[in-house]
Amino acid sequence: MSKLNPTPLVTPPQLDDPSIKSTWSHRAWVATGCTTVLASLAVSFIGSINSHIWLEPILSVFAGYLFADLVTGVYHWGIDNYGDASTPIFGSQIDAFQGHHELPWWITKRQFANNLHALARAITCTVLPICLIWRDRPVAMGFVGMASGCIMFSQQFHAWAHGTKSKLPRLVVALQGGGVIISRSQHAGHHRPPYNNNYCIVSGVWNRFLDENKVFEALEMVVFLKLGRRPRSWSEPNSGWTEAAVDSPAMVD
Repeated sequence: MSKLNPTPLVTPPQLDDPSIKSTWSHRAWVATGCTTVLASLAVSFIGSINSHIWLEPILSVFAGYLFADLVTGVYHWGIDNYGDASTPIFGSQIDAFQGHHELPWWITKRQFANNLHALARAITCTVLPICLIWRDRPVAMGFVGMASGCIMFSQQFHAWAHGTKSKLPRLVVALQGGGVIISRSQHAGHHRPPYNNNYCIVSGVWNRFLDENKVFEALEMVVFLKLGRRPRSWSEPNSGWTEAAVDSPAMVD
């Protein structure tokens, strides 16, 4: 594993770079994504009232929250370590995450809809049909609604995890401190040697289990032995992880 590289390999974009600006298309997709998520939760809530059941939908919502964190970890691990910009379907996301590893704090400069539109589009296209098919299943829709909402907003949680505490809304800081969403201190580990841990970016609740049991390291060995593909985590250099790190070598949570 290469040592920490203090000099980014990617030239920092300018603040007026259109690639970090939200367009009306981005905003429209985020609006439809949010509407889809709210519709899913509404279906669950109304169905629970009509069916006179409460415990099962509540548990399904909590399960969806946990599931979303795990999914973001597995997905994050995959696009961090395999493929490139030419990879079908996922190429643009892989390329974006590689740029993120060179300039981790730059995600804080992306406008809200710009940061979320890709996930919002995916959520809309997958969850909306489920809403129509499972509209009479409040327990299932509670799971789907919470999981899809957390997955869609995971990139915003991720962005907040790279922000400086003084610039974040107090509610966000409180949620991070309570472990409801991924904290800045926990996600910092992902951008420090050995660069192969803390992949989950909703709450990070799965990170300790996955890292202590070396789940991703085992998966990397399986991929290497079966396909001969080395993960980038075995050799990737990295730069500072927060905006504050640009001016200061230390980040106090």
